[in-house]
Amino acid sequence: MAHILVAEDDASMRQFLSAALARAGHSVVVAEDGLAALAALEADARFDLLLADIVMPGMDGIALSQKAQALVPGLKVMFITGFSGMAVEAHARAQPVPVVAKPFHLRDLVGHVERLLAA
Repeated sequence: MAHILVAEDDASMRQFLSAALARAGHSVVVAEDGLAALAALEADARFDLLLADIVMPGMDGIALSQKAQALVPGLKVMFITGFSGMAVEAHARAQPVPVVAKPFHLRDLVGHVERLLAA
């Protein structure tokens, strides 16, 4: 079981992600944007994984991941995004962090999370 922080500004997506990851046996904390996620990390640095949307109000997922990894060395990061494929590819080349494009099936996302945690 991993301790996962989900940063996603869409309430229904947050709920779906949280439920799917909890069903897979993980402990999940959700945040509605990057600033709330950063506050959660500052309050509890025991997270194993940050699952963050790239585009969020307040602080985007990329800036959040940089601050999060400075706070929690060894923290694994995975992005989810509705960006076009070209934007996802450009980001993946710039920063080697797994990126899952929306829409996705929750079962597939949980599989990606499990593989990243096992790596």
